[in-house]
Amino acid sequence: MKQKLLKIILGTIFTSLLIIFTSCQKTPPGIVTIRSANSTWIQELFQTEIVNIGLEKLGYKIEKTKEIEYPAIYISLANGDLDYSVVYYEPQHNEFFENAGGSEKLEKVGKLTPDEIQRYEIDKKTADKYNINNLQQLKDPEIAKLFDSDGDGKANLVGCNPGWSCELIINHHLKAYELEDTVEHNQGQYEILLADAITRYQEGKPIIYYAYEPHWISTVFKPNEDVVSLEVPFTSLPKSMGNMSEKDTSLDGKNFGFRIIQQRIVANKKFLKNNLVAKRWFELVQIPVADMSEESLRIKEGEDQPEDILRHAQEWIKNNQQIYDSWLEKARQETDSLDISNNKK
Repeated sequence: MKQKLLKIILGTIFTSLLIIFTSCQKTPPGIVTIRSANSTWIQELFQTEIVNIGLEKLGYKIEKTKEIEYPAIYISLANGDLDYSVVYYEPQHNEFFENAGGSEKLEKVGKLTPDEIQRYEIDKKTADKYNINNLQQLKDPEIAKLFDSDGDGKANLVGCNPGWSCELIINHHLKAYELEDTVEHNQGQYEILLADAITRYQEGKPIIYYAYEPHWISTVFKPNEDVVSLEVPFTSLPKSMGNMSEKDTSLDGKNFGFRIIQQRIVANKKFLKNNLVAKRWFELVQIPVADMSEESLRIKEGEDQPEDILRHAQEWIKNNQQIYDSWLEKARQETDSLDISNNKK
């Protein structure tokens, strides 16, 4: 009986100590917890991890990153359920931004991955044989039929996931260039559709697909070696993306029909106002397109688990330690300037 009582007492003491210890592990008062989200496109987790590691070094506590589709991310940010996300693709996400409350509730910051390129590509063998260099040439049923993969006589253009917003541009192009009767926009899981296109290419069959960088596709199909990019007859984009000229959609003198994308961080406006150090960090951190394409390939080759992505982010930081540390130092200077400002009051 005494032994049983002793066990109960010791158990009670242990439980009490555990509660006290656990309570000591809570976030100290004054430390801000940051909530972020990215889409199901796992490459964005790589970018988020790079940003979050810096935020931790700046003294913030980071909540586990959520996985949410694009339009909902903007709404959650506007409502204050999230603080920031790396998903702002300008100008393609302008409509998501405005529909969620625009600049009254949200703010776009920095250029996380600048100068992302979009275009239509076909295999070089077919391009050379039939002298194809412009998307509008697919208005010719005989040309379009070359890229028919399901037997209906129309070209099967590999498009992008519904909800990415690039599908809106592709559909707009098919209408603007009068291609709806000869070209079918295949939508679904982009990676799966591309895998089918790669198989067709390996079988010596013609392929046509929407491409963008950063992405592993540009490492598998080398531009001007395996594939060629098609120009468009003139610039035409959905009204929600603003008035664009040929200059806005051209690169190296060729009009590819898509605006060069700037991937930016989007954040809750009140959060940025109250966290100027985080805002300064968002303005500074930057990941080149080439590095993102390399990450995309590593993911494709099987290193696609969250722990893999975190390791990749840590490796990227180590490989870019000098500039990464300089960004951190500049962000910390924002703290110093705040302290000076507060002391003057």
